[in-house]
Amino acid sequence: MSEQTPADTVTLPLFPLRNIVLFPHMAAPFSAGRRLSIATLEAAAASEDKQFVTATQRDATVESPGPDDLSAFGTRAAIKRLARAEETVEVIVEGLERVHIDAVEQADGHLAARVTPAPVTLEPGPEADALQRELVDLAGRFESLSPQFATLDVNALLGHVQDPMHLVYLLGVALGLDGERARQLLEASGQLEAMRLLHGYLSQEYEINKLRREIAGEAESQMGREQRDYMLRQQLKAIQKELGQEEGGTSETDTLRQRLAEAELPDAVRQDGERELARLEGLPTSSPEHPVVVNRLELIVDLPWQRRTEDNLDLGRAREVLDEDHFDLSDIKERILEHLAVLRLNPEAKAPILCFVGPPGVGKTSLGQSIARALGRRFERLSLGGMHDEAELRGHRRTYVGAMPGRIIQAVRRADSANPLLMLDEVDKLGRDFRGDPASALLEILDPAQNHEFRDNYLDLPFDLSRVLFITTANTLDTVPGPLLDRMEVVRLSGYSDEEKLQIARRYLVARQRGQAGLTQAQLVVPDDTILTVVRRYTREAGVRELERLLGRLARKVALRLGEGREAPEAIAPADLRGMLGAERYQPEEARKELPPGVATGLAWTPTGGDVLYVEAIRLPEDGKLTLTGQLGEVMKESAQAAQNWVLSQGERLGLSQPRAGIHIHVPAGAIPKDGPSAGVTMAAAVASLYSGRPTRSDTAMTGEITLSGLVLPVGGIKEKVLAARRAGLARVVLPQRNRSDLDDLPEEVREDLEFLFAERIDDVLRAVVPDLLAETAGTPAKGPFSEQRQSVG
Repeated sequence: MSEQTPADTVTLPLFPLRNIVLFPHMAAPFSAGRRLSIATLEAAAASEDKQFVTATQRDATVESPGPDDLSAFGTRAAIKRLARAEETVEVIVEGLERVHIDAVEQADGHLAARVTPAPVTLEPGPEADALQRELVDLAGRFESLSPQFATLDVNALLGHVQDPMHLVYLLGVALGLDGERARQLLEASGQLEAMRLLHGYLSQEYEINKLRREIAGEAESQMGREQRDYMLRQQLKAIQKELGQEEGGTSETDTLRQRLAEAELPDAVRQDGERELARLEGLPTSSPEHPVVVNRLELIVDLPWQRRTEDNLDLGRAREVLDEDHFDLSDIKERILEHLAVLRLNPEAKAPILCFVGPPGVGKTSLGQSIARALGRRFERLSLGGMHDEAELRGHRRTYVGAMPGRIIQAVRRADSANPLLMLDEVDKLGRDFRGDPASALLEILDPAQNHEFRDNYLDLPFDLSRVLFITTANTLDTVPGPLLDRMEVVRLSGYSDEEKLQIARRYLVARQRGQAGLTQAQLVVPDDTILTVVRRYTREAGVRELERLLGRLARKVALRLGEGREAPEAIAPADLRGMLGAERYQPEEARKELPPGVATGLAWTPTGGDVLYVEAIRLPEDGKLTLTGQLGEVMKESAQAAQNWVLSQGERLGLSQPRAGIHIHVPAGAIPKDGPSAGVTMAAAVASLYSGRPTRSDTAMTGEITLSGLVLPVGGIKEKVLAARRAGLARVVLPQRNRSDLDDLPEEVREDLEFLFAERIDDVLRAVVPDLLAETAGTPAKGPFSEQRQSVG
């Protein structure tokens, strides 16, 4: 049995509206962007009468509304004009009558509604007449307060309206009701109910606009012809006074006041903050000073003026943490433990300012992180490399646009502790130009006698940096200014030997790369001989940075094999490296088997460790002329001149032939710049060998500075140079006598593999490296475990 419907019930396309209502007898423009809405309009436009139904969504955020999402009452409308754009349809429609939506259904890609006319019940009588007259009178008074009513000329429109509901709907449109109140007005079933609703809405809007006019008049009377921003500020104060919030400020000011009250601040800092807050309350938000004051106040309350982390003074745990993170480095670990021991006895002791100096990749930065973990302090790092503007450290003055605090204060702010560990990387790469000298700014920051009242230009308040543990890093001290270097305790980190790299890789690097690749211990096994092959054939560095990258590449190769379903090798053998890492990058360093007269073996320090270099000399036909090649620096050129002149002055004693012949000294490789005094003994040996016609020993390398009186002076970089000699397979090393104590820094296995001879004069060097040149016996080798075992080369 089919459902019976009334004769006046019709089914029309349904257009869901969001936040607006179409009233009967009213015309309005619509824009349809949803596919559902566009399909509705196209269906209506295709019909003969071009009619459809509008209904307002209860929740405007719903994209595909259903029956429960729509109002129960809507408006039957007709399309008067329709225009299609690229993605939307623009229409002008006219509301015809109020309808009740009986049912909603899907029809050809759009919604359709079965509707029944639902005219509002007219209720003539004294109350209806009184309400109608009150609405007309209220609308007339409201027209003088509302620009929108004045534009519509509501009084002229009302004179042509006879239907009471037409009047209600017209005033509802003119009032600009929001979606919810307009929907309630359309759903009103009786004339009196609709008039009462509209009267309430109109009265409320009238009172609001009347109050706004009074507030505006009060503000205008107070300020006269002041600027517009001042007028707006006075209006805001008047609004706050009317709402009973005269004592309050903006939410931003209230928040800052609360944070300032809760922060633990010194008295002088709190007074300054309160003055700034009072100043902020009188500034308009449009003022350029407003964000500057806000940012400074936020910096004041954020800084840890009195917040500190408690140092972990357990020496046993600190030693365990340092040993867990780093292999060897006993001197540095001992220095940190000394500081902890002092803090246990004197908690007010000043923190040391350490400077870690060493080649790249030896663990300077990671060592700082380990120290912070051992102490229980927070760690922050900032790089000084390439910094030219001292304002980056001291902060910019607030008079500049875009002013910011200095990076030191910002780092303390991030650490949220008054005693963090701040690591200043690359202190040797600071710049200097017309904007200032950052190294000079560091003089105050790193001076315990001054930094207890460090004053950042932006903050302009004294902040105590004396509790901060500063650690700087550098690759070389040559470019660090003397006054700055004087404030730091220098701790040198030399390059690692092959055996030390093996231990570091075995204990730390392989495990770390295995974890980053997501492999288990059984899936990635790298034996010691494989690690040593990678160290010797694929890397040439003082640290372990490239070694770790190559181990990571091995881990990724294994992960790729597993990802492709292939079996991973049980262990990576040295023979597998070529297929996984490519061809060997470096051949093993080997000393020259035979040296002709005029060639001597020297040792050099480089930022990446030590290296073996050969000084080559040949005779020239010109008398006394000295030619130097190989990109030698000024100091090295002077060493060559001193070596030649000393040999010439000793020519008769040394029994040299043609002592006045010119020579050409070359130091390969020619593309690499070289400088320093430590090649002096090598050049003297090469010149003496050339003039005497006797070759130097091919198994012996040497280093040391010389003087014209024949003395051999001490030099630096002994550890790196000795490691380079060992890598090259040399058996003997000649060092200055005053460098004897530097052998204590060498690993035990290195001291056992090499024979060391110490020289006080150039004669001692020549006896050791140019056999039979001098009648006296060769110099006495150093005694101890490092001279008991000799390694023969060639």
